[in-house]
Amino acid sequence: MRTIAVIGAGLIGRAWAVTFARGGFRVRLQDPDPEQLERARGFAAAALAELHGCGLLAEEPEAVLARIEATADLGAAVAEAELVQENAPERLEVKCELFAELDRLAPEKAVLASSSSAIPASCFTEPLAGRARCLVAHPVNPPHLVPLVELVPAPWTESDTLARAREILQACGMVPVELRREIEGFVLNRLQGALLREAFALVAEGYITVEDCDRVVRDGLGLRWAFMGPFETIDLNAPGGVRDYCARYGPAYARMWAGGPQTAAWDEALVARIEAERRRQLPAEALAARARWRDQRLVALLAHRRQAEREFGA
Repeated sequence: MRTIAVIGAGLIGRAWAVTFARGGFRVRLQDPDPEQLERARGFAAAALAELHGCGLLAEEPEAVLARIEATADLGAAVAEAELVQENAPERLEVKCELFAELDRLAPEKAVLASSSSAIPASCFTEPLAGRARCLVAHPVNPPHLVPLVELVPAPWTESDTLARAREILQACGMVPVELRREIEGFVLNRLQGALLREAFALVAEGYITVEDCDRVVRDGLGLRWAFMGPFETIDLNAPGGVRDYCARYGPAYARMWAGGPQTAAWDEALVARIEAERRRQLPAEALAARARWRDQRLVALLAHRRQAEREFGA
């Protein structure tokens, strides 16, 4: 059985463990905290049962869960791995230290991938002897429910490293996209950041409330974006396609960008104001339950999409 090592059993690591085990791999999930490993196993059992109940798991949950092995030993976790997925905190010094250990301990041919959300691999792999096998494989939270993963090579990452990472991820039902070169934040977070920058500015300048801004995306943009990307969306929003859309609406966008809300800084006063509005809508003690609700809605959406693909094609 092919082996994947997942380093770190927090929110992202435990979901990666479910993803790889669901794909038929043996998973060695490593974390120095035994309680974190225990919580991760409970999460995996619940997630697999839910996927199975919605027809999104081909095997019995117990069979998939049996492929996840927990360990506190880093060396034991990576000993037979063909891919190592790191999920350490988003701090450069932590990733530098950990990747040096992974490069020393992992088999020579193992791919070393980071779940980094914004830090390019070149920042923490340059001095490594095995730097050619390192890259970022940035998932969306939670990866066992959202299939996209960004493959971001460093300048020295070999093409074979990318190809092997892509093959493993596709075998697990993921949808890998490959960046041609590094950029901080990669693509997903830069797109998300552009929307957040405008959302913060519109709230700061008094154009809309936090709650109504969320509604604009949830009940407007997000409905189409659940099935189409931004370019396909505009291609279908004008009779003549993209060129027609740009001719019709390009001048208006140019005026918006030139004279729209300019507040970009997320200063303490603005963050406190947005936090207060959110807590009025959702108390802090309800955050975990709402995250669980989100995962249940994602499972339902995935089941709906799979049924739609069977009936009408992608």
